[in-house]
Amino acid sequence: MMEYIKLYWEHNFDDEPIVIFYEVCVEAERLAKRSIDVYANGETKNVEDLYEGVIEITPIPTIEEFNSGVWGKEFFASLVTQEEFESVWINKA
Repeated sequence: MMEYIKLYWEHNFDDEPIVIFYEVCVEAERLAKRSIDVYANGETKNVEDLYEGVIEITPIPTIEEFNSGVWGKEFFASLVTQEEFESVWINKA
């Protein structure tokens, strides 16, 4: 079963995304299958392997965890549909 999350990230870093979409496998320890970074200038970056080159694999938090402030007050998350995720994935800049 998959869950689709849209994470808003408030910050002032030019080289970091302001929105991140996650495709999360809830049956596989909440690991992300794919993600999409959306930048302030409208560019997007599709990430097919979020864990490539990482030392420690971390599950994606739930929207409740993101919105509780545990990960920082600069994050806000909501659920989106698979169709919305796929639309952004296909229509990348």
